[in-house]
Amino acid sequence: MSVLTIDPVPELRQPILILAFAGWNDAGGAATTAAKFLSKHLDARKFASIDPEEFYDFTEQRPMIRLKDTVHREIIWPENDFYYTQLPELPQDIIIGIGVEPHLKWRTYVQAIFELIQTCHVSMVATLGALLAEVVHSRPVRVTGSTTDPTLKRRLRLSSSRYEGPTGIVGVLHDACRRHGLPAVSLWANIPHYISSPSNPKGALAL
Repeated sequence: MSVLTIDPVPELRQPILILAFAGWNDAGGAATTAAKFLSKHLDARKFASIDPEEFYDFTEQRPMIRLKDTVHREIIWPENDFYYTQLPELPQDIIIGIGVEPHLKWRTYVQAIFELIQTCHVSMVATLGALLAEVVHSRPVRVTGSTTDPTLKRRLRLSSSRYEGPTGIVGVLHDACRRHGLPAVSLWANIPHYISSPSNPKGALAL
């Protein structure tokens, strides 16, 4: 049984998939804030989700509880949801995925995302991330990008990442895109390391 649930959606025009994950890849919440803004601003509609049961240690990523209608209580589990928007002025449609970096079964998690990619005939993936860096808050936020796709390198004037070391779900996803021959670009906002606020709107705006 698939961990991915997809509701019927209209035929999409070679959609671009924009992804952001809370957690290690999301300093100051900049990436997920940017993705949520895009989803709301573009009036995107939810059409797919990944079941969290297989992928999280709920003692680490605890579900939230809230009152509904001031009477009933409901559990809010870690969400991995996908939204689509169709804008006639754009040549391609957009899918926005907003999730939480999983604790477990990363390869299975990426397989679920690729099930959506194949079902929706996604033509390109763009991931949003944010990292703590030696930058100051008084300067414009620096956004860096990388890709392994030759066409995107020329078109967007990007280079391949030279990073070596621990990686997050974004790195694993980009490796899968490379192996599948799917064009993908990674965009990162550089956030001042000395700002402890959980929200960085400047970083989100830059992305």
